[in-house]
Amino acid sequence: MNQSEFASLHGVSRKTVTKWKERGWLVFAGDEVDVEASNALLKRYRRDGVSPVTQTDAKAAKGNKRMPVTQAAKGVTIEHGESAGEVAGRILAGDVELMNFDEARCFKENYLGLMAQLEYERKSGALVELETATAILFEEFRAQRDAWLNWPTRVGPILAADLGVEADRVVEALTAHVHKQIAQLGEPEANFSEREV
Repeated sequence: MNQSEFASLHGVSRKTVTKWKERGWLVFAGDEVDVEASNALLKRYRRDGVSPVTQTDAKAAKGNKRMPVTQAAKGVTIEHGESAGEVAGRILAGDVELMNFDEARCFKENYLGLMAQLEYERKSGALVELETATAILFEEFRAQRDAWLNWPTRVGPILAADLGVEADRVVEALTAHVHKQIAQLGEPEANFSEREV
């Protein structure tokens, strides 16, 4: 059989079969995989060995439409008060296909690599905690609001002198307009999830 059929026979991806080929665990007769000889090598060299499979199993494997765990997990939502362990149990109780050892190890290494990259970016300052960013944004908006609230008393007398009118009336008018503008702007909201990178 060809490599795709051999992958289906063992319930693994084509990529896994390619790795087996690179490691020398597959025996070929021309372009076709010699199933019995390859299974013997897999049984000998793989940590998990290999379960006995036949040509009939390959046809049955083609009809297997189960989803990988990671794909099934995307469709699961955490209910209120539900623990992570309960969610994992719910995912695994469904009709999902568990990864073989090679795929799980690859998935784990990719995940650990991404976590290391995330930690590096956080420590290097390229990434900021959401709480920290929200606090900084709040403080900046508060400082700007306070500056605007103090602006009429600072600028009003100067403007009144230029116009030749009473300073108190100018400060009062400017203060009313500044308060109106600040009220229209409302409270700052830090919604970083909708922001495009």
